[in-house]
Amino acid sequence: MSQNDKTKPFQIVGFSLGAGVFLGGIVLMVTRDFRMAGIFAGGAFVVTILMLAMIVLAMSPQLPKRDNNPHDI
Repeated sequence: MSQNDKTKPFQIVGFSLGAGVFLGGIVLMVTRDFRMAGIFAGGAFVVTILMLAMIVLAMSPQLPKRDNNPHDI
């Protein structure tokens, strides 16, 4: 297991947190309503973390092809 595999969950959570804070800040600057900014920030965090997790699950690792295996395409 490489170092990148170990830190992948923290990268996903960090990126999602950043997206949530960014959207919450934008909504707060536009509406000046803390409750609405919190709702949008939480929603952006949840949607971003779900989408990134599904993308990571959909990616399959590419194994190196062996020369003597007739089943490799």
